[in-house]
Amino acid sequence: MYEPNVVGDWQEYEEHAGLRVRVHRLERADPPRGRDDAAEGLTYFRLRVTVENRGDRCFGVHLEDGQIDVRIGPDGESAFLDWRNSQFIEGYDVYPLRRATAVLYAAGPEAALGQVDVQIQLRVDDDWTDRRLWAGGIGLHEATACAPAGAGRESLAHQVSNFLRDQAEEGTA
Repeated sequence: MYEPNVVGDWQEYEEHAGLRVRVHRLERADPPRGRDDAAEGLTYFRLRVTVENRGDRCFGVHLEDGQIDVRIGPDGESAFLDWRNSQFIEGYDVYPLRRATAVLYAAGPEAALGQVDVQIQLRVDDDWTDRRLWAGGIGLHEATACAPAGAGRESLAHQVSNFLRDQAEEGTA
């Protein structure tokens, strides 16, 4: 059975040697140019999607609206996506040993942000990749200390996500 990536994991594409992608830095935040009126009463958060080229040739990468789906809460309801304030990767050539990052702003009810699933379908050189899923949540460091009994697998995913996020932040500092 296919298991999702934890937020912070790199996913490599076999069909495009050296190309990999990850969803990371899932955190509460306000959009840079103000709140969208359609998100009144919702809590904003942002996430980053980084595409990295570790191969030996250039890849033309597209990651635009419609290629990213964000679901929140235990029922997997769609998050409000603030396309106006988000920054995408639109037809960018990622050369060897280079990266490109998209920043997506979304919003949802505060109670549903403990579980966030992000699905990505990258377009590389006019070819569509398979869809990939990352699972995480806002405030995981708070949830791991007081996870309910029987949530061992979930709390392990939270701990792994926190570890990977800390490692990524140390690597960019």
